[in-house]
Amino acid sequence: MKNTLYFSTMVAVLLLANCQPSAPAPAPSAPTVTQADQVKRGEYLVSISGCNDCHSPKKMGPNGPEIIAERKLSGYPSDLPVPTFDTKMTSQGFAMFTPDLTAAYGPWGTSFAANLTPDESGLGNWTLEQFKKALTQGKSKGMDNGRMLLPPMPWVNYVGMKDEDISAMFAYFKSIPPVKNVVPAPVPPAG
Repeated sequence: MKNTLYFSTMVAVLLLANCQPSAPAPAPSAPTVTQADQVKRGEYLVSISGCNDCHSPKKMGPNGPEIIAERKLSGYPSDLPVPTFDTKMTSQGFAMFTPDLTAAYGPWGTSFAANLTPDESGLGNWTLEQFKKALTQGKSKGMDNGRMLLPPMPWVNYVGMKDEDISAMFAYFKSIPPVKNVVPAPVPPAG
């Protein structure tokens, strides 16, 4: 009887031990994002967002417009004259671009693609918060009291962009070669 009682007690203890909840498994740690990873992600986002379409001066090549490598993302070239456009066309609702797409004219006047390189004439002195405000709120230079960004800058497409994507783009822009290029101020529409 003693052996049976002992055996029954041991079975009960083992059953109860197995019914107890086990300690939760440790949560997997989030992968560490390196600066190089962030810059690479930013380069990808800048590429698919079409930033080079307007912000990189181009020359005509055998397959159409090609980015001028040493001026990549530097905006409208300051060594070019301010273009003139056919205001008769814009009064009919048309917008016009320079051949390299770095300047545009429409009912808003003439706008010039900004320098996005880390030079002081571009994003060199900008903070991440200023960049975020420009990209998601359309504020020129990321300033609360600044004018709104002009067409064709599609800032409204970026309103809901995730902070980590904005940070990655900014890291990429800060990593590229700086290009000194003071882009002209917008020109109001001809009146």
